[in-house]
Amino acid sequence: MKYFQQLCLGQQLLWGYFIWYLVIVFLYFDPSPRLWFSSLGIAIIVGTALVISTTCWPVNFKTLDQWQTMRLFLIPFCVSSYASLIKGHHFILIFPPVIKTNAIALIAITIFFLLVYLLKKYKQY
Repeated sequence: MKYFQQLCLGQQLLWGYFIWYLVIVFLYFDPSPRLWFSSLGIAIIVGTALVISTTCWPVNFKTLDQWQTMRLFLIPFCVSSYASLIKGHHFILIFPPVIKTNAIALIAITIFFLLVYLLKKYKQY
């Protein structure tokens, strides 16, 4: 609970992206191991490049915290798997062509933002 109470707006937005991703994965899931292993491979390659670029390795190596490092690998995984999952489903940019699917994702994100707001408000008392 304390973690969610301390989220800044940028972190809340990242959680919103992740919730959108989870809704799409749930509704358009493809069990193909090839899709998930390819996404994992891309995440390892791009994540490693991102870690190297953000830590100034090897010149002025600075450490990242555990959450930062995880995000640098998780984001490329989510992007590549998302692109594979929506292929052939007639998405408009990142949006499904079905209004109900968009509504489910937006409601889930709104509930998350509301819960974080309430946790922050509760923290004040």
